[in-house]
Amino acid sequence: MSEAHEEESSQLIAHLGGEVVLHKLVERFYDLMELEPEYTALRAAHGPLLTQARQKLFWFLSGWMGGPQYYIERFGHPRLRLRHMPFAIGIQERDQWVTCMDQAMGELQVEEALRARLRDSFFQTADWMRNR
Repeated sequence: MSEAHEEESSQLIAHLGGEVVLHKLVERFYDLMELEPEYTALRAAHGPLLTQARQKLFWFLSGWMGGPQYYIERFGHPRLRLRHMPFAIGIQERDQWVTCMDQAMGELQVEEALRARLRDSFFQTADWMRNR
């Protein structure tokens, strides 16, 4: 990773508005997943309760966006693909995840340039996670 990219990544959480806004984003993402019928496949992939998923996504995104490394402190390296292998992730789940997160960012009025950058990164990661 280049120094410029590392510096830009370390500032993502600040650009977003800090941990408070990141927490709101994660909460809205999971709320939408439960409320909106267009996210039913995505919701079904998460099991009956979302409490743990909400916390883990917040912890992971905090570190990924240059904030505190809560996830790594608790669980070590994220190993995203390996940890998601038990879940069926296909094109539908990928697209629903990215669309749901984009909707949450829009509702929280994330600045458009940051929203576009995050949406692109989320899509690349979600696409890499596909296992079906």
